Amino acid sequence: MFADPSIILPALISGALVGLLLSTFGGGGSVLAAPLLLYFVGVDDPHIAIGTSAAAVAMTALISLAGHWRGGRVKWPCASVFALAGLVGSILGSSIAKIVDGQQLLLGFSVAMVAIALSMFRKPKLAGNPDVHLEPRLLIRLVPLGVIVGFAAGFFGIGGGFLIVPGLLYATGMTMAAATASSLVSVALFGTATSANYALDGLIDLRLALLLVVGGLIGGIAGQYIAKLLVPRAQVARRLFAGFIILVALYVAWNAIMAMTSAA
Repeated sequence: MFADPSIILPALISGALVGLLLSTFGGGGSVLAAPLLLYFVGVDDPHIAIGTSAAAVAMTALISLAGHWRGGRVKWPCASVFALAGLVGSILGSSIAKIVDGQQLLLGFSVAMVAIALSMFRKPKLAGNPDVHLEPRLLIRLVPLGVIVGFAAGFFGIGGGFLIVPGLLYATGMTMAAATASSLVSVALFGTATSANYALDGLIDLRLALLLVVGGLIGGIAGQYIAKLLVPRAQVARRLFAGFIILVALYVAWNAIMAMTSAA
């Protein structure tokens, strides 16, 4: 499919849209990657769409992580414990997802999209402890939360940032800026584990993933400028975007239900 030039432009546009939304709103955009691959690029297997989008999300997270690392915003001890605990969950979640019927998986994916959208209606919590250090009492919270979030990220093939950030905030009390930066460690690791698991069964197209990443870099640059323009109405714009995600989720659910009905 990749050899068809008509696939390249839609994949680049899809990546650009995801990158633009991620850069503009700081989250939620990556969940649109799999639907775009299915309904815009033309990938016909839901498992390949999810596996490929997971690879793209992982690569994008690594690129973003490098910048936050240089800026000293990543709380590595806490981020590493959360990510390593979640690695187990992501492998388990993606292993189960591979054996679930594709349309049923999409139906579950649409539910996850709605959950992500609803989380975007919350007003971000900016306060927190900027000097968080890994302590035994934090391990008790970080490890089980990491496993649960990793499972969700692996099962649905999403970055999981909408769960990772609140998880880190709850477990450690770090600042929102630190949690956002530190979450990228988990996003990158979960996405890598999930896509590698799918790759074992040939359920991934790395070339499409690379196109998504290239498009995402372009869209990300545009999103930075749009984000500045939206500062006075950032919360309103974020909620409108959340509403758009819900509409896409309903479209994904409808298509999945129709496919399952016709196959019955």
